Amino acid sequence: METYQTVKHTFDPVWDRDSEILILGTFPSVKSREQNFYYGHPQNRFWKLIAAVYEESVPETIEEKKKLILRHHLAVWDVIGQCDIIGSSDSSIRSVIPCDLAGLLKETQIHTVIANGAKAYELYGKYQLPQTGIPAQKLPSTSPANAAWSLERLKEAWGRVLLREGRILDQEAEEYA
Repeated sequence: METYQTVKHTFDPVWDRDSEILILGTFPSVKSREQNFYYGHPQNRFWKLIAAVYEESVPETIEEKKKLILRHHLAVWDVIGQCDIIGSSDSSIRSVIPCDLAGLLKETQIHTVIANGAKAYELYGKYQLPQTGIPAQKLPSTSPANAAWSLERLKEAWGRVLLREGRILDQEAEEYA
């Protein structure tokens, strides 16, 4: 049986001053921590999804991934900066110390926050919304655990937000609640 570990987020957010949409995960998985970059599990569909939405090649290297994000005025980070966690299990997260999202927002043009899945949305609302004042939009998780959502369905849902520069109709937002 795995036990809790206190783990600190060890890599920087991806952003620049032109970033307009912030995509948030919960906390890096074990694979992401090993690779020292976001969405490192080979079965996570995040990079395939972002490439598909913008009709680009799937990035392979960390540098290619950063360029893809920045080219489309996105930013990527996580809600949590440190926590106690068992492996990669979001449901085990406790003793949360949030990232400084409010500080990041002051340095960018970010007007839209997207939560990659229900847990990121929940944690954002609890730990970040009071500081940022920007409600998050919950989109279906790109995690392999979210097998109910095919890549095509994810592309449709995420594309509605990303290709409209972060604007989503209230009716559409309720679909993912």
